Amino acid sequence: MREEKQMSDTFLNCSFLALSGGFQDAYTYFVRDGVFSNAQTGNVILMSQHLMVGEWMQGLRYLFPLIAFVLGVFCAERIQNRFQFAQKLHWRQGILVLEMIILFSVGFMPEAWNLIATSLVSFACAMQVQAFRKVNGYAYASTMCIGNLRSGTAAFSVYLREKRKENLKQAMYYFGIIAVFAIGAGIGGNLSLRFGMRTVWCCDILLMISFLLMGKKKHSMRRK
Repeated sequence: MREEKQMSDTFLNCSFLALSGGFQDAYTYFVRDGVFSNAQTGNVILMSQHLMVGEWMQGLRYLFPLIAFVLGVFCAERIQNRFQFAQKLHWRQGILVLEMIILFSVGFMPEAWNLIATSLVSFACAMQVQAFRKVNGYAYASTMCIGNLRSGTAAFSVYLREKRKENLKQAMYYFGIIAVFAIGAGIGGNLSLRFGMRTVWCCDILLMISFLLMGKKKHSMRRK
């Protein structure tokens, strides 16, 4: 039996998204005032710590990216609802185009604009994580690890108990995405420290590859 899968759900496409997700998080943390673009839990912790000791301006550095992330999810959901039946351009490809434009503009922003830059990257990341939520049919996140780590570990535990290959396959997808995200973060952190603000343009290359992959027709995969 064969079933059709969209290119947006394939492990190959999701890997490029995860590479970009890790890269963006490292970029904003290392060269944009230590703010996370994806890891909003970290931003909440740092924001709360600063606010509780009266460091209001420091706290705002983490509050605005958090708000931008919420707005990004909201925007992506609205785009999906409005354009999900579009014929010429898939709505997920539209999300990637917007994300690439945002990241390209961030590369021009000087250090004095860090608050705006980190908020824009958070907005872009949120659109990505909202738009791309499955890898080979399994729910996942391309811009963070905690959910993938939980799902992968749970699937592996079920495999050890029930010995079903499907559960092992599921676990490997999750751990693979985590590994790719880590590689993206490592590359992003090192390149950002070495080359500075415009390093974020590397993410546009990764996202463009994803965009082109999605231009392919649905492909069928053998299923036992």
